[in-house]
Amino acid sequence: MPDWANYLAQALMESMKARDPYTFGHCRRVAHNAKQLAKAAGLDETQQTIIEYSSMFHDLGKIAIPDRILLKPGRLTPKEEAIMRLHPEKSIEILKPLNKVAFFKAVIPGVKHHHERMDGLGYPDRIPGDKIPLTARVILIADTFDAMTTDRPYRKGLPIDVAYAELRKFAGRQFDTQLVKIFLESHKLWQEYEEEITQEFVASHFKRVA
Repeated sequence: MPDWANYLAQALMESMKARDPYTFGHCRRVAHNAKQLAKAAGLDETQQTIIEYSSMFHDLGKIAIPDRILLKPGRLTPKEEAIMRLHPEKSIEILKPLNKVAFFKAVIPGVKHHHERMDGLGYPDRIPGDKIPLTARVILIADTFDAMTTDRPYRKGLPIDVAYAELRKFAGRQFDTQLVKIFLESHKLWQEYEEEITQEFVASHFKRVA
């Protein structure tokens, strides 16, 4: 992996951090949990790393969402929600110029489809079941769990056991049933993610998959 790719990955994350520190922290936590879920599911190291970086970039497109919506300290209206739902496609627009780099090309399916649902009622393409890339199915669980358990200006985060119950309730409809089972069996064994995303962090991670 060339040095410019390392620097670019760091720059993408720093741009997110500057725009919306909550989303930056959210993406870090999702990346950690998604990688741990991929590992627990028996995926190899390359797949784990692709899922980790897909997760880091999954909300990158939110930097293209207007402040009045992205930073709104309350629930979104249906019209605002429709605009927010454009963020996966905005993420792909940002990453598209990097398609010629094999690693970046591999992260795109997870980024694009992380809001698809097993019942086909997700977005942007409403694809169902196993047609959803495995990367995206892993990210959705980690993404939803973090969204449920973290505090926002308009609500307190849910207790972990309540979030577990929600994952269990919607397994098979929203989430991949087997991946939910693996998440619930293994999540409490994972260490909290505290490592800062620095130039050295990004460089070392890309070297492992170069």
